[in-house]
Amino acid sequence: MKHVVSIEDLDKKSIMSLLKRASELLPVAKGKKKSDKLKGKILSTCFFEPSTRTRLSFESAMQRLGGSCIGFADPSATSHLKGETLSDAIRMVSGYSDAVVLRHPREGAAMLASEVSDVPIINGGDGAGQHPTQTLLDLFTIKEEIGKLENLKVGMLGDLRYGRTVHSLSQALDRFNTKLYFISPESLAMPDHVTDELTNDWSTHQDLESVLGELDVLYVTRIQKERFPDVEDYKRVAGAYRINSELLNGAKPKMRILHPLPRVDEISTDVDNTKHAAYFRQAFNGIPVRMALLEKLIGGK
Repeated sequence: MKHVVSIEDLDKKSIMSLLKRASELLPVAKGKKKSDKLKGKILSTCFFEPSTRTRLSFESAMQRLGGSCIGFADPSATSHLKGETLSDAIRMVSGYSDAVVLRHPREGAAMLASEVSDVPIINGGDGAGQHPTQTLLDLFTIKEEIGKLENLKVGMLGDLRYGRTVHSLSQALDRFNTKLYFISPESLAMPDHVTDELTNDWSTHQDLESVLGELDVLYVTRIQKERFPDVEDYKRVAGAYRINSELLNGAKPKMRILHPLPRVDEISTDVDNTKHAAYFRQAFNGIPVRMALLEKLIGGK
């Protein structure tokens, strides 16, 4: 495992090994134990697109393991503004650090970076493409909340066309004999290039209530205004779904709601204190999962 550009870079055995290690690292992630496994190692966080959870959880993970971080969150303060190519930037940054986390608005950017970098590239999200470490923490959260990954019924709601998190997660869950319910406006349906690769049962829906009672997990995404080529197309689907506590009366008692965050108005705040809400625990889980991945990539034996 040299680079992690796509969830396809990890087989099922590797995924389960990382999730097991993440569970073992929970006390370190919470600051209850210390680790110097990555002492002397440097992680570069290169974010050409805004991020809160991904960038901060990677930095927290690295520091919890005794390592350090360099990087940027505002590309306008870098030589990108002078016309420096991504390839040249990655060649330079890879000489400064032991691994690079890259977030970029252009799909395929992480793959390009992996082809020129001398150190591991971790895809922190590339446009509407992939977000593999988000997928790992999503799987970890489901396993922690539900107790298993096999034979579940998982609904994915919202922007399935442009939502890179649901693309990666669908491919990953397919390895665990999951039945997937894709719930979205017709214009934001899951792309064919994702569904064509699925080997287990899946179905498409526009109405959440018709399938809510069957679900073990509901994975909610916001309608991503920044991904729409035409703002008028966004306005036609904005606010298409809104989950509140009353709606959840029709859900299984142990059903859990996940969301990669940030949310806008698709989940009401009255859901936050219900037994179904798992999205803030999900956000924290990015730390132990990314700790496990960093250990694997640059921690040595």
